[in-house]
Amino acid sequence: MTGVLKTLETSPVPVAEADGVSKRFGATVALRDARIAVLPGETHALVGRNGAGKSTLVSLLTGLRKPDSGTLSFAGEPAPAFGDTDAWRSRAACVHQRSTILPDLTVTENLFLGRQSASALRPIRWRRLHDRAGELLGAYGVDLDPRGRASDLTVEQRQFVEIARALSFGARFVILDEPTARLDARGIERLFAKVRELQGQGVAFLFISHHLREVYELCGRVTVLRDARHVVTAPVSELGHAALVEAMTGEPEPAAARGRPASVRTPGRVLLSVDGLTLPGAYDGLSFTVRAGEVVGLAGSASSGNVRAGETVAGLHRAVAGRIEVAGRAVPGGDVPAALAAGVGFVPEDRQAQGLVAGRSVAENATLTVGDQLGPFGTVLPSRSRAFAERVIEDLDITTPGPRTPVVALSGGNQQKVVIARALATDPRVLVAIRPANGVDVRSKEYLLGRIRRVADEEKGALIVSDELDDLRACDRVVVMFHGRTVAGFAAGWSDERLVGAMEGLSGTDEEGC
Repeated sequence: MTGVLKTLETSPVPVAEADGVSKRFGATVALRDARIAVLPGETHALVGRNGAGKSTLVSLLTGLRKPDSGTLSFAGEPAPAFGDTDAWRSRAACVHQRSTILPDLTVTENLFLGRQSASALRPIRWRRLHDRAGELLGAYGVDLDPRGRASDLTVEQRQFVEIARALSFGARFVILDEPTARLDARGIERLFAKVRELQGQGVAFLFISHHLREVYELCGRVTVLRDARHVVTAPVSELGHAALVEAMTGEPEPAAARGRPASVRTPGRVLLSVDGLTLPGAYDGLSFTVRAGEVVGLAGSASSGNVRAGETVAGLHRAVAGRIEVAGRAVPGGDVPAALAAGVGFVPEDRQAQGLVAGRSVAENATLTVGDQLGPFGTVLPSRSRAFAERVIEDLDITTPGPRTPVVALSGGNQQKVVIARALATDPRVLVAIRPANGVDVRSKEYLLGRIRRVADEEKGALIVSDELDDLRACDRVVVMFHGRTVAGFAAGWSDERLVGAMEGLSGTDEEGC
C-alpha cells in the first residue's frame, strides 16, 4: 500500500487531460468516452484513421467545441468556461496543418495580432513591440527578423512563429497537427530539434501525424483512436509498428517493407515524354518518360523541383525550354485545358487549396472536368450529374451519405478520393498525382495507391510525385531529383537507404537511368 501511495504522490500531473469525453453531431457519434493525458515535457502522439475522432478531440482540447459529457482539465485544474477565449489560449494552442500566419503582415504583427496595444484607444508603440517580438523569438531560439514580412518565410519558419505565438499566451501545451506534411527532410529535422528543445523547458506537445516513422522518432507515448473510441495508450517503445497499425485499423498490417518487387510485365509505348524541360528557379534540363502499363515515381525533397515539374506536365507552369509530349503529341506549356485535352489527369498537392471547391457537393466536385458529358450545349442535367457521381463514388469507394453531400463534410481520405475521382473522370492517358496519399490514414493510403496502380494495369501511365517512401513503393521505378536535376534512377526493389540518400544529395549514382 505504501508503494502505491508513493507512486501516486510522484506521478506528474498531466498538463492536459480528457477523461471520458463524448461528442455527437446529430446522429453521428464523433467521440465516445475518449480519454488522453499528456504529461509535462513530453511529446505524445495521437494517431488514428480519418474519421477516428482526432479532429473532434483537438477541438475539445482547444475550447472550440464543448463536450457532451466527460471532463477536461489542464495542470489539474478544470478547463475554462466554454467561450472564454483568453483563458483557453493560456492553456492550449494548436499549430494547424494549414498555416494561420497572415502573409501580408510582419512577423511582429502576426505574433501580437489583436493585442498590439493595451486598449483600442492607446497608440501602438511599434519599436517596443518589435523589441518584444525579438525577445519572444529569441527566448525560443527562433532566428527571424521581427520586421520581416511573413510572406517571405518558409513553411518551417511560419510553424516556428505559430509555436512562439502560442507560447506567448502562456500555454504550455501545444498541439501539432500534421506539422511535417509540407516540410522536406531537413525541415523536419529542425522542427523536431526545436520540439525537443522546448520539451526541455517543460512544454508538452500533442503530435498528430499519419507518418508512423515520425511517431517512433519523436514521441514517448502514443494514444490510438478508432471509430470514435480510445483503443490504447502506451509507450512507443513498447508498441511495435505492426501492433500500432493493427490498433488503428482493427486489422493486421499489410506486408510492405520496400519498393515493389520487380514486375515481369514489359511496359508498352511511351505515353509521357519530358525532354530537356527547364523552369528557372525550379529545374533545369529535366528529362524522363512514362510508358503504358507503368507507374513512375518522381522523387525529391521540397527543394528538388519535383512538384513544380509535375505541375508543369499538368499545364500549371510554362517552361522556358524543353518539350512535353503525351502519346506522341506535343503539349503547349502553361495551358491546363490543353494538357487536359491531351490526356493528362491531375491530382494536386493540396486538396484544400487546389483540389476541392469547398462550397460544392461531392457530385459537383467529381464532375468538374466532364461538364461536356453532363448535358447538351453546355447545360448540366441533374440526372446525368447524379448518375456520373454515383459511378465514381462506387468506383473509388467514397464513403458519403450521397452525391449531394458537401465535400467538406467528408473525412480527409474521402476528400482525396473525390479529387482522384475527378482526375480519372476524363479517362486520362497519363495520371499525374502529387503526394496522392498526403494526410490520409493507413488504409486510405493503401486504397488510393492501389487505385493509381489500376490506371497502369489498364495500359495507361501514372506519375507519382512525392518524397514519401510509402507513395514511391507503389512505383515500378523511381526517378530522383535533387536541386532541380535528375540525379538517380531506381528499379523496383530499391532499398530505403539508397533512395533516401539520393533524395538528400548523398548519392549521385544513376542505377537504372532516368
